[in-house]
Amino acid sequence: MTSPTDLPPHVRRLVDEIESEIGETGVAVDDISGDVGRPETGDDDGNGRVEAAVRQILVEIGEDPDRQGLVGTPQRVHRMYTELTAGYHVDPNRLVNDAIFDVAYSEMVVVKDIPFYSLCEHHLLPFFGSAAVAYIPRGRVIGLSKIPRIVEMYARRLQVQERLTQQIADLLQERLEPQGVGVVIEATHLCAVMRGVRKPGTIMTTSAVLGLFRSRDRTRAEFFAHLDRPSPGA
Repeated sequence: MTSPTDLPPHVRRLVDEIESEIGETGVAVDDISGDVGRPETGDDDGNGRVEAAVRQILVEIGEDPDRQGLVGTPQRVHRMYTELTAGYHVDPNRLVNDAIFDVAYSEMVVVKDIPFYSLCEHHLLPFFGSAAVAYIPRGRVIGLSKIPRIVEMYARRLQVQERLTQQIADLLQERLEPQGVGVVIEATHLCAVMRGVRKPGTIMTTSAVLGLFRSRDRTRAEFFAHLDRPSPGA
């Protein structure tokens, strides 16, 4: 994992946003929102390799990287990918922090309709959708905001949906040691919409179930029943 001090400022802000609540660190609110100190262009890695690679891609597809509309594209693409892959630099320990609490509660906890955006590692095209996460505590619960942050941490990497789903479930199982964990992700993949089979409207659903969610049909059915209920205000 790259040292936090070695990250470009805009990536450091994203990492701080995922790891910490506003007010938990010295990062200013406007910095977390990304409105301060973010240059439009610049060589974030100090060596220009990414920019040179993007220029070469533009040449290979028959474009002129020096024409007006493309002059800044290599820098913008570099910046975009560092933002979209900021999850590699998030420390799970700093993310979870001290937000695990002893609570005498042993019923299902469900957090659903968590939006996410990720990049397919096969074509570097986006896939996006929503995640639902549930667990059954064994005397310990995690702060509500941490679950969307865990989703965000793993989504901001080059991914396949199956791995993303499993990583979320595994981290919660490891940190909470609950009676069980369930994760369901539904997403649209632009690699299936824009290229290849070109089938707009295709939705991919993946699930990961651990503990009671795997061994007890009734628990798994309760989880899926929660997902079928409309959200408040829907």
